[in-house]
Order: sequence, then C-alpha cells, then structure tokens
Amino acid sequence: MDEAELEKSKVNITVEIIEYIPNAVVIKTILKKSTGNISVMSFDGGEGLTEKITPFDSFAQIIEGKAEIVIAGKSHMLQTGESIVIPAHKANFIRPNGRFKMVLTVIKSGYED
Repeated sequence: MDEAELEKSKVNITVEIIEYIPNAVVIKTILKKSTGNISVMSFDGGEGLTEKITPFDSFAQIIEGKAEIVIAGKSHMLQTGESIVIPAHKANFIRPNGRFKMVLTVIKSGYED
C-alpha cells in the first residue's frame, strides 16, 4: 500500500490515479487523516477483499467496472457510478465481477449504529 497522499491543489482524473496489476489489489492513499481517509483501489479480475468488520462507516464508490459488495449477508451489485455506505460494525466483503476500481472513504468517529 502506498502511504503517500496525492499532491494538494492539483487536478486528478480519479480513475487514472491507479492502474491494474495482474492478480493483485492495489491501494493508493488520496488523503489520510486521524478523522478518516480516502483511498482509490484497483482489483484485478478474481481479486476481492475478505470479510471484515470495521468500527467506522465507509463509503464505497465504483469508478470503473462492476463489483458485488456484501453487507451483513445481503448482496449489492454495483457498477460504474454507483455507491453504497457500509455501516460500522457490520460484516462485509467485496467480490469482483471482473476488473474494477473504487474509491473508499472511511469516516472515523465515535461509536455509531
């Protein structure tokens, strides 16, 4: 994972911030703060994220391709331009539908339901 933030006050084409790498999930940090972070991620075909539970709400936006995001056992099929809020304290995982890219924003705050 690249911990360097993007240069501030510079225009970026979000989908071009990150490239695909064969058989890999790649993560690029856009902003990293104590109150949360924003990352852009690329997933090669067949790659996903294992099930996890996080203490913070997350906002996932598909910027290229399609993916299945499963939250508390319920499947959500997202495609380019679609997004979903993943609630804190809910088991979730991401399953690809071919290659895709997404922006993930994590808001770190107190305990929330």
